[in-house]
Amino acid sequence: MSATEHAGRAAAARAYRPALRPGVLIGPPVLRGPRTVHLIKHPVSGATFEVGPKEHFVISRLDGTRNLDDVVSEYAARFHLRLPEEQWTRLLGLLGTRGLLAGSPDPAPPEPPPARTGTFWKGSRRTVADAHRTAGRLHRLLSPVLRPWAQLPLVVAELVMIGTVLADPVTFLGGTLDLLTRPLALIPFAVFLWFSICLHELAHGIAARHYGGVVTEIGLRWRFPALMMYCTVDNYLFLPGLRSKSVVAAAGAHVNFVLLLPFALWWALLEQADPIRPPLAGVLFIGIVQALSNLVPLPPLDGYRILGHALGTANLAPETWTYVALRRQGREAVAAYPRRARRIHTSYAVTAVALVLLAVAGSCTAVLLLLLR
Repeated sequence: MSATEHAGRAAAARAYRPALRPGVLIGPPVLRGPRTVHLIKHPVSGATFEVGPKEHFVISRLDGTRNLDDVVSEYAARFHLRLPEEQWTRLLGLLGTRGLLAGSPDPAPPEPPPARTGTFWKGSRRTVADAHRTAGRLHRLLSPVLRPWAQLPLVVAELVMIGTVLADPVTFLGGTLDLLTRPLALIPFAVFLWFSICLHELAHGIAARHYGGVVTEIGLRWRFPALMMYCTVDNYLFLPGLRSKSVVAAAGAHVNFVLLLPFALWWALLEQADPIRPPLAGVLFIGIVQALSNLVPLPPLDGYRILGHALGTANLAPETWTYVALRRQGREAVAAYPRRARRIHTSYAVTAVALVLLAVAGSCTAVLLLLLR
């Protein structure tokens, strides 16, 4: 290539004003081990990849109005470094290869997952042809009660119900024992609990739809002999803001509590000597413990996702155990971790161990109290 051609190409590259293709999703910064990363997702293929803060800074400015000189000046103001032209060219090449720039050819859409996977003992089956549209219909149907004026009183009622039950665990444990000895009451309650868990999953999808999420699958998953519903949200990590992701994660437990409110009201209105009161107390105790257990910050529970979003982390549990294993080798092994990451992983390791021990102790105490009665 002649010097004139090279200079012409360099000038064209500097004048080029690239833009991301419409629909590209860029996630917020999250801490993954010692690194801060952003997730980027292709709107057609669904492929995702990670970039660092500097690459994200450049990518977020590709709106078709800036050329290399514009980005270089903004990059220098932000990082006090000059963006090398080679890095600019390499990044644009990567984005173009992945089909993330406007004008890039559309990749083939991903193949739809099979309707059924697995075996008789373990697997899953899609039960809804268009999960996103179904979630949208449910969202439109429930939209009047999804407003704050309807949800806030429900949350207050839930807190009163939970506080009442936890303030008198002996009485409600006794009610649980009474419920377990009544098959005619226990069987309908088991069916109710199963439907409550199914609605728990649907609630995640409806909440995600409320915030602009995409529901890709609704179906049944089995681990013989258990059979449960599942609902998959495709772009959950790309929902805007902490609140939206936290609400989606907590929506399932919220619905579980709401379903218990009629039983709580029924129990409160009965006379103390009414024979229906003890099994109702058992229904409330089991239901509340089941819903609260989903808010415990241990994987794969919803509380774990909420904590991860609140801390701005990705893969908190596995990254924590990686950090702990490295820390046992000495301080030098974790020197690459920033102070915030070291605090988060150390605190979560201690918290996770404490929660597991507390759960074991609580379960043993509950069994002992039931046996003593």
